[in-house]
Amino acid sequence: MVHDALTQCLECDLLQRMPPLGPGSILRCVRCGALLRRHRPASLDRTLALTLAGLILFVAANGFPFLALEMRGQVQATNLASGVFDLYREGMWGLAGAVLFTSILAPGLQLFLLLLVLVPLWRGRLPAGFGRLFRQVKTLAPWGMMDVFMLGILVSTVKLADLAEIIPGAGLYAFALLILVLAAAQASLDPDIVWSRIPLPPRRPPQPGEPTLVCHCCELISPWNLPPDARDRRRCPRCGAILHHRKPRSLQRATALLVAATILYLPANLLPIMQTTSLGQVQSDTILSGAIYLLQSGMWPLALVVFVASIFVPLLKILILALLLASIRWGWNWRRRDRTRLYRILELVGRWSMVDIFVVTILVALVQLGNIANVVAQPGAAFFAAVVVLTLLAARSFDPRLIWDGP
Repeated sequence: MVHDALTQCLECDLLQRMPPLGPGSILRCVRCGALLRRHRPASLDRTLALTLAGLILFVAANGFPFLALEMRGQVQATNLASGVFDLYREGMWGLAGAVLFTSILAPGLQLFLLLLVLVPLWRGRLPAGFGRLFRQVKTLAPWGMMDVFMLGILVSTVKLADLAEIIPGAGLYAFALLILVLAAAQASLDPDIVWSRIPLPPRRPPQPGEPTLVCHCCELISPWNLPPDARDRRRCPRCGAILHHRKPRSLQRATALLVAATILYLPANLLPIMQTTSLGQVQSDTILSGAIYLLQSGMWPLALVVFVASIFVPLLKILILALLLASIRWGWNWRRRDRTRLYRILELVGRWSMVDIFVVTILVALVQLGNIANVVAQPGAAFFAAVVVLTLLAARSFDPRLIWDGP
């Protein structure tokens, strides 16, 4: 596999030479420790096979019955999208849209786009706009949360264990296999191989000591004085992404999103996220009361997971991002490598906070048995989903290279 002689770290902006990589080897930034390259043998063939299998499983997961609940002789069957439709009918259209995108649309589009990219590569023909097409695969990857949805299914099953019998359907087994297949496809895909197949227009390589621009999508390094397009914007010659020395208004955007998430964090934890009616008895649950219920049921490992993912992690994200923003605004130059690691933690754990939202979605879909039992989503769920999305957007708006700017 042939690489460019130079690579530029997306987290600290250090321009460095890249040695050839052997099978299974990885390359990390010498300054901040970020992962720069990973060699994946037989990448295209493996990824194409896994993508085809994933698309078959995706159709099965959405087409076959997913879960069914049996209580007092009544059976409520659902498919993967049932909870989305129920949330929409209850007026929670924003919450329904977030669940639909993260659990169905983003993974499905990612698989479909991968197929559109890998088949032409396998046949040796690149269609027009190929680079822009593959760019969307990377954009969608952080928003697919099927693994978090699976944890939500586990939590929901525990909550309903004393109330009724849960009957898994073929769609659930296909969904579980799909999670493994998609994870394997992402692990086997080597983006460098895909990008290296795209022919570049004639261009002048960056000169030693010359300022450069690195593309956040395909990581192509371009000279600082790259000619602008018709709208006076510099675009990557390979994938078409807009190039910036630093993310535009990174501090302002991240701060605004963080303030909004902090304001919504309080009602998200104080207001009930769902209301359960069982044989005439009504109970409202907050995020904390749900974790306490799991603890009282003897499922302390699951209770710990829910508490960490839904209460501790959102607060941790807010505190870490506030620290990073303050350190840049006040010009702190201490422990830059450690602050960059904190930023990686933000990107790693942020998505798992959606678990309680998926629990509500599953219970709303399953527990619709009229006067016997019924679950309705409450405003706290919408507030909490907004906190999760806002903190994810704030982390993506933050530019970690700002940590390394200055003396």
